[in-house]
Amino acid sequence: MEKIEHTTVPTNGINMHVASIGSGPPILFLHGFPELWYSWRHQLLSLSALGYRCIAPDLRGFGDTDAPPDASSYTAMHIVGDLIGLLDHLGIEQVFLVAHDWGAVIAWWFCLFRPDRVKCLVNMSVAFNPRNPKRKPVDGFKALFGDDYYICRFQEPGEAEAYFGGLDTASVMKMFLTGRNPAPPKISKELGFASWKPVEPMPAWLSEEDVNYFATKFSKTGFTGGLNYYRAINLTWELTAPWTGVQIKVPVKFIVGDLDITYNIPGIKEYIHNGGFKSQVPFLQEVVIVEGAAHFINQEKAEECSAHIYDFIKKF
Repeated sequence: MEKIEHTTVPTNGINMHVASIGSGPPILFLHGFPELWYSWRHQLLSLSALGYRCIAPDLRGFGDTDAPPDASSYTAMHIVGDLIGLLDHLGIEQVFLVAHDWGAVIAWWFCLFRPDRVKCLVNMSVAFNPRNPKRKPVDGFKALFGDDYYICRFQEPGEAEAYFGGLDTASVMKMFLTGRNPAPPKISKELGFASWKPVEPMPAWLSEEDVNYFATKFSKTGFTGGLNYYRAINLTWELTAPWTGVQIKVPVKFIVGDLDITYNIPGIKEYIHNGGFKSQVPFLQEVVIVEGAAHFINQEKAEECSAHIYDFIKKF
């Protein structure tokens, strides 16, 4: 880990913290919520050893990267703009893109906006969800899961922060990272996270040192930057109307655990396996379902994910 270099790059009006290691063809790693560049620690080491330049930023709003205060500064346009600026600053024309969770959502938008900058994509957890021109996304989540669905509950500024604030940050991180319930996550307005319980003892793939790294950063920054991604979902929907119906036109490998909440949303398995996903992502080449894996698959199944990434990107 000490071989990983840390730099700050000016891009798109913010300063972005970037962890990197290795030389060779570049891989850009995009993390999710509530995470940091650190989520890719295993992949940075393993893939740099295989001859790749591995680059993992803290995305806007996270860790040591700037966090603009307004939720309207967290649309897909902003985040992809940050990443294009990062690549331009580094003098990189094209990357292998690897992403998970919110990073996966951003990666799909990246491929829609700037496919010329992507050699191929290995995306984890979140399948491409084409824009529905008839309904805003948060309205769709409410219709499907109700007001207590976590994405809906995250919409009101300050509300989720109050729930998080009632717990120490290490407990929040354990609660998220060790969760293995594939049911839709819900947060009662009255009870907050009372129904969310971390797995005890902690799984072997997650150490106290890992939890403390995340907790130290989020104790410093709070969670608002990450929550603003959820609060900008509908604004992204409004701004991306011109891309309605556009397909993902880069080669793709998709990886998801069978216990992932995203894989257990009603209708998603049929979409992934019965042709809907392929119709939207015509260059989808592989779909990997990892048995016994939950949401934070790049950490839980680190070696397996690294091997899957390498097996795909080495073709290009």
